[in-house]
Amino acid sequence: MFKCSHAQNTDWKTTLDDCLHNLGENPKANIGFFYVTEPIAPFLSSILETLKADTGIEKWVGSVGMGICAIGNDEGKEYFDVPAIAVLTATLPPDSFEIMETIDEIEDEHGDEKIDENVLSQVPSIILIHADCGNEQVLEIMNDIAIGTEGYLLGALTLSEAPKHHVAESITGGGVSGLILNSKVNVVTALTQGCQPIGITHQITECSENFIIGLDGRNAVEVFQEDIGDILSRDLNKVAGFVHVALPVLGSDTGDYVVRNLLGVDPEEGVFAIAAPVEPGDQLMFVSRDSNTAQKDLAEMVLKLQKRAENPIKGGIYISCIARGPNMFGEVNAEIQIIKNILGNIPLIGLYANGEISNNRLYSYTGVLTLFT
Repeated sequence: MFKCSHAQNTDWKTTLDDCLHNLGENPKANIGFFYVTEPIAPFLSSILETLKADTGIEKWVGSVGMGICAIGNDEGKEYFDVPAIAVLTATLPPDSFEIMETIDEIEDEHGDEKIDENVLSQVPSIILIHADCGNEQVLEIMNDIAIGTEGYLLGALTLSEAPKHHVAESITGGGVSGLILNSKVNVVTALTQGCQPIGITHQITECSENFIIGLDGRNAVEVFQEDIGDILSRDLNKVAGFVHVALPVLGSDTGDYVVRNLLGVDPEEGVFAIAAPVEPGDQLMFVSRDSNTAQKDLAEMVLKLQKRAENPIKGGIYISCIARGPNMFGEVNAEIQIIKNILGNIPLIGLYANGEISNNRLYSYTGVLTLFT
């Protein structure tokens, strides 16, 4: 029911030919997913038309990725900065899914206009989305979709030089598009973190927008320096790329948190800035990127998903942060190989993104794995 293929070559045509040759036939397939790397983004339309003609599948979703990955052809591979394509075809119940056209602005009525309510008759739906970070309203659009559909959003915040770099049956872009799956499609999904907490959780006692002034009733920078230690505190200009801020998710029973970048530290004023607005009473902690923690957390997450799957795993989609992959795991293919070592040679494709979406929230430095069962 699910088949996957991936390939790398010198140009989009030979890459796609190799990919299709390895894919083989899947005559009952009625939905296709594909991701391509940035070097062949200008040819996305030609790739889509060729896929439709060769496979007979009319409905496709996908995007250009800052990198892509796949499990198929008896191997797990990651591709960056080279012409590469990953394709996944599947057979789903005909009334179980709907392509979601691009929503590129906030409209009170867009849920009715863009999304067929018949597909949403069994709530909650799973909505795989690709959100163009070139649209300044993209987070508000995501929130509107989540509220309007009561669905569970997962997917990627994408970035490309090509203005139209999404696929939602046709080539599109500039907003949020994707695939709606109702409860007739069985999936399990989870998120893995890539950071190691430093110190304890603090309460924000004074702030202004994204500027943190007080923590636990004290000077915010003094608390920050105590948590990160003397060595890192010696040069606060360099610490922003290594240490980040994590905002705990209220109500989470798994200790979930969203990571936001530290934008700057002003020791004289006792203030630091982060890439997110906050309010007094919010909580935060400091975290650092850690390869060993990321590998362990990924393996544990995959094992838990494997146990949660009530049926045999048929295929999967993996969205990871561009700061992960070889940047965090040390070498190309190491991240996807952890998944393959646990799940075996399941048909799976993935994308390295500018942000990861899970449970309607935007994350950083994480991986989101969704398995069809």
